[in-house]
Amino acid sequence: MEHAAPVNPWVALAYLVAGVCFILALRGLSSPASSREGNRYGMIGMTLAVVTTLLVHSIASLPEIAIAIGIGAAIGLVTARRIAMTDMPQLVAAFHSLVGMAAVLVGVAAFLNPAAFGILGDDGLILVPSRIEMGLGVAIGAITFSGSVIAFLKLNGNMGGKPIMLPGRHAINLAVLAGILGLIGYFTVDQSPWIFWTVTALAFVIGFLLIIPIGGADMPVVVSMLNSYSGWAAAAMGFTLHNSAMIITGALVGSSGAILSYIMCKAMNRSFISVIAGGFGADTSGAGDGEAKEQRPWKRGSAEDAAFLMGQAEQVIIVPGYGMAVAQAQHVLREMTDKLREHGVKVKFAIHPVAGRMPGHMNVLLAEANVPYDDVFELEDINSEFAQTDVAFVIGANDVTNPAAKTDKTSPIYGMPVLDVEKAKTVLFIKRSMGGVGYAGVDNDVFYMDNTMMLLADAKKMVEDIVKALD
Repeated sequence: MEHAAPVNPWVALAYLVAGVCFILALRGLSSPASSREGNRYGMIGMTLAVVTTLLVHSIASLPEIAIAIGIGAAIGLVTARRIAMTDMPQLVAAFHSLVGMAAVLVGVAAFLNPAAFGILGDDGLILVPSRIEMGLGVAIGAITFSGSVIAFLKLNGNMGGKPIMLPGRHAINLAVLAGILGLIGYFTVDQSPWIFWTVTALAFVIGFLLIIPIGGADMPVVVSMLNSYSGWAAAAMGFTLHNSAMIITGALVGSSGAILSYIMCKAMNRSFISVIAGGFGADTSGAGDGEAKEQRPWKRGSAEDAAFLMGQAEQVIIVPGYGMAVAQAQHVLREMTDKLREHGVKVKFAIHPVAGRMPGHMNVLLAEANVPYDDVFELEDINSEFAQTDVAFVIGANDVTNPAAKTDKTSPIYGMPVLDVEKAKTVLFIKRSMGGVGYAGVDNDVFYMDNTMMLLADAKKMVEDIVKALD
């Protein structure tokens, strides 16, 4: 039986330092104020882990690895420079799919050539613990890949945001998952190739089945959940590769992603178990028809109206959403807040936990526009202030301000805590037109309330006009 070479103490120390850097990175990323520092720690830790691995492993020649790194770096650099902030959620989903596929390919390589990975026993068979690690790693990786592909298609608009309900989906999902776990157990006593390939195929299928029933309003939690899956897939492959840095990194990503998913589920009043099962929060009876109810009376306002109301206010709470991201209006919005403060108006920003298409989407956009962190408040910290606020300025946010989540039990977003913008004295709601609805496909009653004034225009153009009117 082949054994792994003794671990060099300097290598173990390097991996330990890399692990500490990853922990500091997660700590830094927990707050917008320290996120850049967290990113730096992450880059330092990953560089240390990669360099150490290259120096102590002879999996392939260094020139081949350098070429592969160069190609990947070039693709990543070009993609990062070209991608718009509005497309960041689907980019993250695409990255998750690559991590999942990498785990699958490592598992396939280990199965086809176990001697190269040091997992071949004296009897010529793969070691039993390695079969378990391999089976779990391939299964989680395949689920991550196919699930992330569906998430990408939904976020990118190639698939509709509405839930796709299959008859008996829960029974099918449970049967497929049970089949995967049963085959992995059988794989420990029988190394037949058909078992390995069947587990791989079923895992690709279940990843697809778990994500298609999830509607648009719940996609931020899906992104977080897939992030967790990708971490556990990497950790499982770390055992196969005998790489402690990969195990540490994967476990950190997996656990932090799971914790974030739990926090977001709690913020949306969803069950964490139903997240893992797929199709959480989906209810065909309450699905929106994708069209707003234009026949209901509503009031239209202008930039001049909005400038007058906000200029006379004591406090304005701005609620940004995906529409702001699409219009790239965060910079001119910052300019508007500066103008309002010159008029003596107190301005705050209210961020819903799932505003946008991924966790922290709005925080990143506002940070990009240099909005002070002290002006940005989470839902639970600011929701009680709307009743004492003169103007709630909603820019491109729909589902996270929809009171149907509190009143309509048939709504697909029922039970999700929302920002109580309707309690403000005046609601200014920027929207392109009255003909569309939010990502969840649900009309918003705030549009038709007596204290609401609709500002129908591109978000950036409307805010620019408001800034001119304030001058």
